[in-house]
Formats: sequence, structure tokens, C-alpha cells
Amino acid sequence: MLVLRLNPRSIMKKKKHTPEQIISLLRKVEALTATGSTIAEAAKQIGVSEQSIYRWKNKYGGMDKSQAKRLKELEKENQRLKKLLAEKDLDNDILREALEGKY
Repeated sequence: MLVLRLNPRSIMKKKKHTPEQIISLLRKVEALTATGSTIAEAAKQIGVSEQSIYRWKNKYGGMDKSQAKRLKELEKENQRLKKLLAEKDLDNDILREALEGKY
């Protein structure tokens, strides 16, 4: 008998929205809520969870698309700089151990 086990995460794929898409979706939610819909109804209409709406509002609330693009660029550069710093720290630790004779 063959039994297949599926990972629950493989069944439901997460959608990765770009910051520009998120801002457009937030504008749609604002328009829907202005016409009397609740956040839950608006979230259902655009196909995301209510929690996603609140999380996106906290992160992208007052931004326009160019600001979101700049934020993404800065986050990418920050990640690169953190990696460089970690590599330098590792190099320094190796040199320190070599100087102390702990090799």
C-alpha cells in the first residue's frame, strides 16, 4: 500500500505580492470601505486575508508606488550589508584565533 504524505504548506501556496501590487490592493480596500463595506468583506473581494490587510497597512499605509520601490531597494541593500558585516566578523575571529595560537 502506497501512502502519500503531503506537507500542508505544499497544498496552500503563499502568494507573494510586490509592494506596488500591495499598494494597489490597499487603494481598492480603501475605496470599498468608503462605500460601506467592512474590511473583512473588502479582503474577501480582493482575495486576501483580513490580517494581510492590517499588516500591509502598517507597512505600506501612506506610501505611493515609488516610495515602496525605494523601500524594497533599501531592504535589499541592508541585507547585503549585513551579510558583508557577518563575513568580516568571521574573518576577524579567524585572525584573532590565529594570533592567539588557537589554530
